[in-house]
Amino acid sequence: MHNATDNLNVANIEDSISTLTKYANEPALQSLIAILEDLKQDINNESLLAQLIETWRNLGVYQGTVLTYLPFFYTLIPDDIFGDRD
Repeated sequence: MHNATDNLNVANIEDSISTLTKYANEPALQSLIAILEDLKQDINNESLLAQLIETWRNLGVYQGTVLTYLPFFYTLIPDDIFGDRD
């Protein structure tokens, strides 16, 4: 398991928000973008990181959309990005 917070930084989050907003402007991604906005303000908030993980796992097919435009996004989710392991 890696520490996802090692990959979190404000510039990376800002780029992610900008890219998703510009190229993948899907209503289904608004909750993810909102959490990224919150994380940008409080990057060490474990509760927000947990919300990010939960939101990611509930995106369904839109996970592919996120990874298309942000291939590094998987590094922000600790361990099992697709939630296959229990």
